Amino acid sequence: MIAPAVNRLGGAFLECPRTLRRARELGLTGWACYVAGRGGALGDVRPDTVAAALGLIAPEAVRDAWDAARRALSPREVAAHMLAECCRWGSEHLDDAPKVDRLVELAEKTVLAADASGLPLFAAWRAMPVPDDGPGARAAVALHLLREHRAGALLLGVRAAGLSPVQALVAGPEGEAAAVAFGWQPPYPPVGPLLRRRAWADAVADRIAGQALAALPTPDRTDLVTLLRTTRTTVFPR
Repeated sequence: MIAPAVNRLGGAFLECPRTLRRARELGLTGWACYVAGRGGALGDVRPDTVAAALGLIAPEAVRDAWDAARRALSPREVAAHMLAECCRWGSEHLDDAPKVDRLVELAEKTVLAADASGLPLFAAWRAMPVPDDGPGARAAVALHLLREHRAGALLLGVRAAGLSPVQALVAGPEGEAAAVAFGWQPPYPPVGPLLRRRAWADAVADRIAGQALAALPTPDRTDLVTLLRTTRTTVFPR
């Protein structure tokens, strides 16, 4: 399973202190930067459209963040700044990663082969122009795209499983903390009856993500899985 490595590496730049400092320089809170940074690839759309694409975040929390960000910059500008931060993080942390050129080659092939049907955020991010930077920056962008691909796939699985967003969050690995972070208010539903459906949703997401990997020959798939795990332990030893 590559989801843990993809999620950690692909989203690391969003949590980086330098990214958050850049957000403040742009007049954005961390939350507004997160929502508009991801959703801004869609363009200057309505808040409910962004909420639908993000899927698991409370619509009111999306609306507050989106409106706050738009008072400072256009959504596309926020996304462009976050793309630059993604490249900056990659240059700082991945340029010297083992076999980073091979990681770039395989991750980019997977991204290009992925079917974007029903995955609007992934499609929008994939369409953004990528700066012609070094291998670390390219790796970081490809990993972010893989992360958005699986996040969209998970949302499809959640809907197919009959879970509401808050049910999916509380039954996930972070439990109620994820629901709080994504703007949902208590009381929260009991977790026990939801676990099997959440596991099924994760399996659907893995199956959809795996379809993109299937475009690679078996030796390349094995290499990519190994490189993702090695890169994760190199960048995040603990």
